Amino acid sequence: MSARSFVVETYGCQMNAHDTERITGTLLDAGYIQALEGTEPDLVVFNTCAVRENADNKLYGRLSFLAPYKKSNPEFQIAIGGCMAQKDQATIIQRAPYVDVVFGTHNMGSLPALLERARIEEESQVEIKESLEHFPSTLPSRRSSAFSAWLSISVGCNNTCTFCIVPSLRGMERDRPRADILNEARALVEQGVVEITLLGQNVNAYGVDLEEERGAFARLLREVGAIDGLERLRFMSPHPRDFTDDVIAAMAETPTVMPHLHMPLQSGSDTVLAAMRRSYRRDRYLGIIDRVRAAIPGAGITTDIIVGFPGENDADFEATMDVVRRARFTAAYTFQYSRRPGTPAATMPDQIDDATMASRYQALHKLQQEISAELNQASVGKSYEILIADHEGRHDEARERINGRTPDFRLVHLPAVEGARAGDFVTAKITSASPNFMVADEILGVRKSRGGDAFQARNESEPAQGIMLGMPTLAHLKTLSGS
Repeated sequence: MSARSFVVETYGCQMNAHDTERITGTLLDAGYIQALEGTEPDLVVFNTCAVRENADNKLYGRLSFLAPYKKSNPEFQIAIGGCMAQKDQATIIQRAPYVDVVFGTHNMGSLPALLERARIEEESQVEIKESLEHFPSTLPSRRSSAFSAWLSISVGCNNTCTFCIVPSLRGMERDRPRADILNEARALVEQGVVEITLLGQNVNAYGVDLEEERGAFARLLREVGAIDGLERLRFMSPHPRDFTDDVIAAMAETPTVMPHLHMPLQSGSDTVLAAMRRSYRRDRYLGIIDRVRAAIPGAGITTDIIVGFPGENDADFEATMDVVRRARFTAAYTFQYSRRPGTPAATMPDQIDDATMASRYQALHKLQQEISAELNQASVGKSYEILIADHEGRHDEARERINGRTPDFRLVHLPAVEGARAGDFVTAKITSASPNFMVADEILGVRKSRGGDAFQARNESEPAQGIMLGMPTLAHLKTLSGS
């Protein structure tokens, strides 16, 4: 039998993007191949999110889109994994009985066996483990980038935020042994990776599960950052409760740790933070930012904010706006509160109506756009070393622009540079700016890197795949539907 082809569609956070790399690696290891663009895959895997309701709606919309094709092509398979699979389990089969496999966040490695069983038995397979079978990084992986890599240092979360369903789906925090993390980091660098992002649901709580001394995460930052050949080290997402001065010192004193901090705020109101069970208050949050900027001048700070949490009144919302004005984030990922069954917040009184929530969201978004525009505009005339990306996509095909990231994680569009490959570094002067990106039309230099070598080697050894991991497979879905 010829190898079966597949695509993966990923929703949600960086953890899910990293899980998609593991799902892809597991399928490749089992003899599957990635579908080429314009071809009909034999398998579509949806790696789902459960944080917001629109992710559920999007998945079921996709499934209904595929139903006619599945009916006329019984050998075609559909698999659902990730947090929504862990949450809904057999309910998915009840709503979409043509789905072949439902697997959870704790048993990604079982997918090939489940798919084969579904084909042989001609019956949907649902397997949801309640505890982790293997730490995800022990599974085979096919990274989305040849030179930039996620590195998971922990899974699960010990926090009990009232709006969040993730701990019940991913379990309590489990930390990887330090030696395993360092070994994987060294192996990644040997493969040509020049940028690593340490991942954890609460990344700076690392060490709690291992009963390590306080300061385990700061020590890990220094040790990974000292690996010869690594050029950029990032981490996400830290919790303000666990953010200590030794982490700030490690960031400031380790040259490879980038001057960027993504730290969720969620709300600027102490009343709302207490209702969210966030275990810090606005003054502590702002104090961390002040100390980061004192130790690392020019550091970029980004955040997550929820508007419309139950009980949030006008004064609470204004407190959030005040923190945003004072913090001056380079970017903020803002969300309207999504009521998730199974969370304490879902049954709280004083749920906010949609119109009020939307109005507050628009006001917050407008304020943050103004601040982002001011900060980006202030960078016009300044020069940055930009790591050219292979996964951001082109900004402007007609003008052959390429994209990359500054050390502080701002997106830059620049002209295609002779001889510069994805994974190389380009020094460029910012010539214009908008709230969401900057433009650098003046190129000052190109620095070849091992990352560029790795990118070129992958391009030369593999045909172009129909997807980039973590990106939508809509082109394939349209191919399947004939539209």
